[in-house]
Amino acid sequence: MSAAVCGRRGKWVVLVIWLLLAAGAGMLGGRLEEVQSNDPASFLPDGAESTVVQEAQRRSAAGNQVPAIVVYQGRPVAEAAADAERFAEVEGVAGRVSPPVPAPGAEAVQVVVPLDGSDYGALTAAVDRIREITGDRAYVTGPAGQSADTIEVFGSIDATLLAATSAVVVLVLLLTYRSPLLWLIPFLSAGVALACSRAGNYLLAEYAGLTVNGQSGGILLVLVFGIATDYALLLVARYREELALHEDRHEAMASALRRATPAIAASAATVAAGLCCLLVAEQNATRGLGPVCAVGVACALAAMLTLLPALLVIVPRGVFWPRVPVYGGAAETGSRLWDRIGRVIARRPRITWLGTAAALGGLALTLTAATVGPLADADAYRAEPESVRGAQVLDRYFGTGQEGSLVVLAPEGEAERIAAAVAADPGVERIGDRGAGGRPGGADGRPDDAGERPDGGAQAVDGRVLLRGTLKDAPDSRAAYETVERLREIPGATVGGTAAVNLDGTLASERDLRVVVPLILGVILVILVVLLRALVAPLLLMATVVLSFAAALGVSGLIFTELFGFAAVDTGVPLLAFVFLVAVGVDYNIFLITRVREEAAVRGTREAALVGLSATGGVITSAGVVLAATFAVLGVLPLVVLAELGFVVAFGVLLDTFVVRSVLLTALTLDVGRWMWWPDRRLTRERADGSGGVAVAETARSAAVRRG
Repeated sequence: MSAAVCGRRGKWVVLVIWLLLAAGAGMLGGRLEEVQSNDPASFLPDGAESTVVQEAQRRSAAGNQVPAIVVYQGRPVAEAAADAERFAEVEGVAGRVSPPVPAPGAEAVQVVVPLDGSDYGALTAAVDRIREITGDRAYVTGPAGQSADTIEVFGSIDATLLAATSAVVVLVLLLTYRSPLLWLIPFLSAGVALACSRAGNYLLAEYAGLTVNGQSGGILLVLVFGIATDYALLLVARYREELALHEDRHEAMASALRRATPAIAASAATVAAGLCCLLVAEQNATRGLGPVCAVGVACALAAMLTLLPALLVIVPRGVFWPRVPVYGGAAETGSRLWDRIGRVIARRPRITWLGTAAALGGLALTLTAATVGPLADADAYRAEPESVRGAQVLDRYFGTGQEGSLVVLAPEGEAERIAAAVAADPGVERIGDRGAGGRPGGADGRPDDAGERPDGGAQAVDGRVLLRGTLKDAPDSRAAYETVERLREIPGATVGGTAAVNLDGTLASERDLRVVVPLILGVILVILVVLLRALVAPLLLMATVVLSFAAALGVSGLIFTELFGFAAVDTGVPLLAFVFLVAVGVDYNIFLITRVREEAAVRGTREAALVGLSATGGVITSAGVVLAATFAVLGVLPLVVLAELGFVVAFGVLLDTFVVRSVLLTALTLDVGRWMWWPDRRLTRERADGSGGVAVAETARSAAVRRG
């Protein structure tokens, strides 16, 4: 394969193929936003009661109505009435606009505008038009306003992240290579990988039903740039070594590919396998994120093992200027800094790993003090969008109940019984009739002329009826969740609405964490056992990475609440952070441990541990900084959940790079010694002098490495 990729003719064939792929991918990838599902329904777990209710709403005669609530503060009722007449003419309005409803004291007025929720693109356009009509005189909130704000945020993610991530990657590559030209080759290769991954995900979303949204698209961008750059750093470092041993660039790259491909391929397989474990998640968005990012990892792997080598051998070795590797010179195989660190660790390896593990364990204990839970709508944004400000005004003058917070699906013959049982619950403000505070009765905004009917004028859907109502508490509150749980105990009732949507999302996140985490650990452990042909080393690797994750999440949780002022760590963050940190944490350990294993065959495990640390320390540190910096870019987005995810992953990657891999794993390898490779007899049988029993005489490569 290496000859085909970087041969004298093969390199041009590879380049032409990638140019054609890039051209096609650019056109298809640009359409990814067209197939993104950023509406709240795309995040719901399949089979949840709120999902069943939403599907019934879509099939109902009135369609899937989503109320937009326009709330005026300190404005006359006549002004709201005039606006209401204009709202009725807005395209996308799915029913009669309610008359203005003043709050007690007439300090605020609200108007309910029912919008068609079957097309969230049209819904967003309708909300924008309503906001144009009101200007700065009112706030547009309610489920429709909140959905429109969320969709708008997701729609702007890609452009913001692309600019910020590109700037970060270019800066880090410039600082790493200190070359005015070399950085451009990995950067362009990563860009092509991103374009191909976007095209692949567009095809899967369009023709295979893959769920893609703004969140997964943004994470895809960050992950592909970060992981592709990591692979590039590892391959370029190997190529630099080989250029000192081979006069011909093609031979040097072929040798570098042979040596680097196993670690890079194993790394990609580990990350992709961990991501594919998300396919068992209940949440649609989480389940879709797995294959979306796995496609990105596959494209990054393909580009970095074919396009990048071809480009590197096409250009002369002078591209490394001002640090051009010279044939016959000393191979740059080690870092003096990491060599010194390794020698210090080697003096007392057991004390070192025990002390490091204890320190990480102490950091992990901060998990007990961290607050993990669902974020309320007001806490989900770093800045307050209009829907959040409007909800605060609405709560202040009209109470916390909100149109659309309760929708109950009941069999036709039992509608009256279920409606009466729902109305009797202390957490329900109304079900179908005109509620307290003068709120409009029906979901279409009209005062309910059938207020005395137990079913509130409910609509029939496939032998069942929809009962629309309002909860007394805010739909993102614990009290509302408890009400939904009580209502679901009513025989025959299927409970939906915004409060049920929030509750089902929280329950699905908790279930996914319990199910997916053990699956990921098991899958990655199997991969490591196969890769290293050992049991002890994989178990130790997994233990160090899990400890690192617990420490990163615990410390980050305290920083979020105590320093950043976030309300909590969102329930979806721990699982996503675990996927990326464990997969990527093992990723860096694979880079190190495969080099140690390679050297252990001729040096013995203890000396190999020091050589491996010295040889990989610089490149893995640079790779860790790149990945941490790219994930930290998520912090520029206004969504708290993505800012939290970016911070946890960035902090965890740095912790793993500078502490776990360099200190903890090296000290463990030095202390455990040859038994790291048990039950591989080839590596566990070392001579008394500590050297390996496989190759008594060192090869010319090993001698060159030692000279370096």
